Amino acid sequence: MTAHRAHSIEFKRQVVQEFLSGETLHGLARRHELERNLIRIWVQKYEAGAFDEDVAAAETMQTYEARIAALERLVGRQALEIEFLKGALKSAPRPRRSPTASKPTAIAACRRRCGRAALS
Repeated sequence: MTAHRAHSIEFKRQVVQEFLSGETLHGLARRHELERNLIRIWVQKYEAGAFDEDVAAAETMQTYEARIAALERLVGRQALEIEFLKGALKSAPRPRRSPTASKPTAIAACRRRCGRAALS
């Protein structure tokens, strides 16, 4: 099975014009290593005006606009996620002090046991 290839509008137009000038479908398919049915499709599109520069530009613009819309949706989703996470962070319980910070120092322990006045 051959790999999928993308052909330029110019190449497609050239193949169609060769066909319309009298070259056989079989000869064109063999020389350019294309399927005969693909050439038939290109001829139909050419006759419908699909290989005009304006049509190609419009198709390119449509592709770009679809891609932009998809990216805008993605950005919107990510913005919602960020806002959700910010809210979750604000309402989350604060972490306790580290274990070393909560240990009483010797002076603080002595003050509690003996009273403040004894250490002054």
